[in-house]
Amino acid sequence: MLNLDNARRLSGGASRETWEGERDGRTLILRKGPGMKTEAALIAAAAEAGVPVPQVVEAGDDYLLMERIEGETIPRKILRDPPPGLARQCGEILARLHTIDPPEGLDHTDQLKQFRTLLDTLGQPHPAFEIAFRWLDANRPPPPPAPKLVHGDFRNGNLVVGPDGIRAVLDWELAHAGDPIEDLGWLCVKSWRFGVDQPVGGFGTYDELLDGYGRPDLDRDHLRWWEVMGTLKWGIMCILQATAHTSGAHRSVELAAIGRRVCEVEWDLLQVLPRA
Repeated sequence: MLNLDNARRLSGGASRETWEGERDGRTLILRKGPGMKTEAALIAAAAEAGVPVPQVVEAGDDYLLMERIEGETIPRKILRDPPPGLARQCGEILARLHTIDPPEGLDHTDQLKQFRTLLDTLGQPHPAFEIAFRWLDANRPPPPPAPKLVHGDFRNGNLVVGPDGIRAVLDWELAHAGDPIEDLGWLCVKSWRFGVDQPVGGFGTYDELLDGYGRPDLDRDHLRWWEVMGTLKWGIMCILQATAHTSGAHRSVELAAIGRRVCEVEWDLLQVLPRA
């Protein structure tokens, strides 16, 4: 496996294979999937901007080899005793990340239109999703003056956390150009709180996040819009992942299980949508 000794596949990750092994006395992580050269370039740009990321050792079109960072990634373990100031640190990291100009050719698709089309293609009736689409379309925030790099999956579960806080930001395959507030809203989606009653990843408050981001006066309606959009996206993504399993395109017990969370997301949407 790319000249790794004692290569062993790791659990987790529904869309990419992840392996761990040794080379020259170092423990390395191998990720396999499409677009890995682009992901490697984004990680390098993030490192230059001061975002904590693993060091890339080698990359090809369909693989990425990087150093292993010690720490915890399992959200429920992190939330048993989260290091202090974690939400503020997320804000600080996102502020650095959003200084990066998106590379040429990076996807810049209207998220609302993209997921409207995806749901229509699936042909499944979900009234709660339709209510969310209607509200989102009627309450769009103004677009940013220029699109910024958006990580696309910055959340509890894609962060390596130690007693000192966040040591690395992982999983850049959903990165795109767009409104940077999308990343903040995604971090606040209820699914990433894992049952803990704290709106930011289960470990902090909106105020802590925005203070760390350097924009304590950020329009909360703007943030709420992206939290609603993120919740809706995750619900549709759950359908897509389950469909990949049931269609036979990618047989996976994990993908099948994710499909059972659609009704949970529908309930979350009805809770997060502003009352009329």
